[in-house]
Amino acid sequence: MAPPPSPPAVDPRSGFCKSNSTFYSKRKPVPLPPNDSLDVTTFISSQAHRGHIAFIDAATGRHLTYSQLWRAVDSVASSLSDMGIKKGHVILILSPNSISFPVVCLATMSLGAIITTTNPLNTTREITKQIADSKPVLAFTTRELLPKLAGFASNNIVLMDSADQQTKNKSSSNKKVLTLASMMNRPPTSGRFRETVSQNDTATLLYSSGTTGASKGVVSSHRNLIATVRTVLGRFFSQAEEEQQQTFLCTVPMFHIYGLATFATGFLTSGSTIVILSKFDMHDMLSAIGRYRVTYLPLVPPILVALVNGAAEIKAKYDLSSLRSALSGGAPLSKEVIEGFLEKFPSVSISQGYGLTETTGVGASTDTLEESRRYGTAGMLSPSMEAKIVDPDSGEALTVNKTGELWLKGPTIMKGYFCNDDATASTLDSEGWLRTGDLCYIDDDGFIFVVDRLKELIKYKAFQVPPAELEALLLTHPQIADAAVIPFPDEKVGQFPMAYVVRKAGSNLSETAVMDFIAKQVAPYKRIRKVAFIASVPKNPSGKILRKDLIQLATKSPSKL
Repeated sequence: MAPPPSPPAVDPRSGFCKSNSTFYSKRKPVPLPPNDSLDVTTFISSQAHRGHIAFIDAATGRHLTYSQLWRAVDSVASSLSDMGIKKGHVILILSPNSISFPVVCLATMSLGAIITTTNPLNTTREITKQIADSKPVLAFTTRELLPKLAGFASNNIVLMDSADQQTKNKSSSNKKVLTLASMMNRPPTSGRFRETVSQNDTATLLYSSGTTGASKGVVSSHRNLIATVRTVLGRFFSQAEEEQQQTFLCTVPMFHIYGLATFATGFLTSGSTIVILSKFDMHDMLSAIGRYRVTYLPLVPPILVALVNGAAEIKAKYDLSSLRSALSGGAPLSKEVIEGFLEKFPSVSISQGYGLTETTGVGASTDTLEESRRYGTAGMLSPSMEAKIVDPDSGEALTVNKTGELWLKGPTIMKGYFCNDDATASTLDSEGWLRTGDLCYIDDDGFIFVVDRLKELIKYKAFQVPPAELEALLLTHPQIADAAVIPFPDEKVGQFPMAYVVRKAGSNLSETAVMDFIAKQVAPYKRIRKVAFIASVPKNPSGKILRKDLIQLATKSPSKL
């Protein structure tokens, strides 16, 4: 018998292997359970920890202990089973954050059924489109959001409102409806029949943001989620910290992969307490930190910037003494933001993360303050993750410090797009490599730097202009609070950079001043040639700029610019 192939020779500094042009994670690999017949709910509930309180509603103080949580999950799973919910059925959740949200997710996945979520801010048309695509057999929602499920069979809807809310709203409808409270309060059925769920079975069907095209259903398996949970556990909880109580504040939506993979599942594995905001409000967030002695604050860059800008007033009004770490995701943080935060909040460390719905929320991270001070980085590859930097024109895999499209491969990569073979084939290759659509390079120490979205590059004549580079420069201007750069169509040059700028309070900054500021710092083809002032830059829940909205505004309403 031939000897097994030798492991590739990997540069220990960068993680790069010359023989196959692949970057390997420098972090300790994620151990996955050897038992293939395992669902993510069973995996999480079987982890040993000393946690007591699982979830707290920040507004009311209502909470679920871990024992209450798992009883509720078993009861809801029994109810779903009695209703005929089986492995492979899709269940929709249309709801703001609540302590009931994870119960529905965990109960559904324990049966091998599939969770699909949608943004409560979506229009009825957008939700109807997702329903037509994913074909859920049951929906969980609130009484307030019920009208957005127009056309969905009423006998297939479960209301998630609390008992108090249901009592207040009784007069609005005399029709008997199924409630989550009644499902949670029933005793679980011992020894009920449960189909075998394997790690490769589908667990979630979350829809990508659609910032570069039509929204698509991302199919993620139980193995994907288990790998993400393992990654979260390894990143945030060292052996020394397992004896300490950690309290996280859920500031991000649970319908998003960031919230679902961390707050509804990941942090439970360690026995942490999760304080839930039903919707984001700066005052509510800051008040909850003091009231519940929050130690970890996951957030997105705009919130971090707001904390820096309002630090003096915030520290005078709120008790943030328990806070130990801020965790930022959605976009890399600049040196000014990182150092500004550390100066204003010296007892709080800061780390960052990079991930996609297609990677089940993980991909790269900075796990220490020292790593975060590699300014502008998205971090190093997550455990068990591999990467390639690929020239988008030639398809050639590039080496260290060369810019190209980031491809990722690992245990958290999605199975594909739901009922969309063409989109799957254009995103996942036959070897399992995911084309992220992000233009990146990896430096000599293995840190990933996101240059821009590949499809958002501005093509000025024969030159490519990355909007993120110009945005970073604009944010260094003392009179600019926020900015976004988009491609503006032009018959002569194809496209040129246009900037949307948010002035700081009291500023009378002119269009010419903005263009001159950039012109002094970039090559001629990168110059901004049009400026519009705007009250705020539109962004999605994870903090990414919605360039398509600005492009539509610029091209459809030129007279208003």
